[in-house]
Amino acid sequence: MTAIKNLFGNYFIIAPATAWFTAQIIKVFTGMFKKRKFNLITLLFSNGGMPSSHSAAVCALAAGSVIRFGVASFECAICGIFAVIVMMDASGVRYETGEQAKIINKITKELFSGKTEDINTGLKELVGHTPFQVLMGALLGIAVGILLSFVMH
Repeated sequence: MTAIKNLFGNYFIIAPATAWFTAQIIKVFTGMFKKRKFNLITLLFSNGGMPSSHSAAVCALAAGSVIRFGVASFECAICGIFAVIVMMDASGVRYETGEQAKIINKITKELFSGKTEDINTGLKELVGHTPFQVLMGALLGIAVGILLSFVMH
């Protein structure tokens, strides 16, 4: 029982999880406005979209490490480098993968059906983020990290 209490009282688990979940909830609404439809399951558990939940989670972790251990600490260095790598991947490789998937899906539809609406290749197109989506996720994560550091300590 103590292990469970320690797990749910661990700021460095709670802050990133809260930031990720908050970003996913926000995605439900931003996706609803953009696509004009409501799909809770897809939007809550999908990659891509506004804001970046990956960026939110790693920035909450990094913000917590700055608050708890200081900027010059080993922990802060690890969390900061981890956050930069995750955010660069989200707006770089994963974003480009989504753009390529859009083109491949369009080409496949045109080649095999003649009508673009007749076939669904199934390649996931929303896997990455624009730099703005990453920035908004990062700001959300920092805010959640700071807020929870005051609430939990």
